[in-house]
Amino acid sequence: MSDSKFLVEIAHSPDSDDAFMFYALAKGKVSSEVVDFKHILSDIQSLNVAAREGRYTMTAISYHAYPYVADKYILTSAGSSVGDGYGPIIVASEQLDPSDLKGKRIAVPGLLTTAYLALKLYEMDFEPVVVDFDRVMETVSAGDADAGLIIHEGQLTWASSKLHNVLDLGVWWKQTRGLPLALGANCILRDLPDEVKRESRRCLSESIQYALDHRPEALDYALQFGRGLERGDADKFVGMYVNHFTTEMRPEVLESAQIMLDLGHEAGLIPQRVKLEVV
Repeated sequence: MSDSKFLVEIAHSPDSDDAFMFYALAKGKVSSEVVDFKHILSDIQSLNVAAREGRYTMTAISYHAYPYVADKYILTSAGSSVGDGYGPIIVASEQLDPSDLKGKRIAVPGLLTTAYLALKLYEMDFEPVVVDFDRVMETVSAGDADAGLIIHEGQLTWASSKLHNVLDLGVWWKQTRGLPLALGANCILRDLPDEVKRESRRCLSESIQYALDHRPEALDYALQFGRGLERGDADKFVGMYVNHFTTEMRPEVLESAQIMLDLGHEAGLIPQRVKLEVV
């Protein structure tokens, strides 16, 4: 390493939970003598696509995307978003039984999202209608899809759109597997010096812990990215996805993600089997 710091482009979603997670890094509350960070904001589906090209040094991805980027990236033990008994929700404009989803047109927020993989593992036979994550509910309400797969803040706000909850995939996964649903991860380029990888992971972990330890100020910052969420809902949403699973990857998270990717491969949804690797 030279005397100059290594610049790490760190890409993540412009969401209240990610903003909360990265608050200390963005505001210089956590720093390093080894690395500097440049923040890149983009939606998760775009980040998944960019990761296939190795575009950013460090990036948020969906666990579903990992098999497609494992040649370029290794997961970091900090930064996972995990739903423990809750997760992406399938909604419809009328009451539906989950079994009614077979053959339906379902609006989804991207084919590389973990939410999409979980839905496919639940019900293989449906027609995906790919839209931006923040247009899923309006697509359903407009009648352009029979149902929609809700991620991010929509998991708290769907009822205000007069939609009906058909199935919570996090509840289904917990009931069938007894495990939390590993949705989002953070990863870093494999070919970086080990010192850069370790230091970047340390900074991320400390940033998450700082936010948890200084919740009011971190939440004030995160509210800028809450897309209209009231403070109470933003606090609830952050608590759902930035918690003890996020500071350090727990064994049950790794187990859950590995099971999901293995099932995806066995179902023909993922072309190759991969073993999750973590720094």
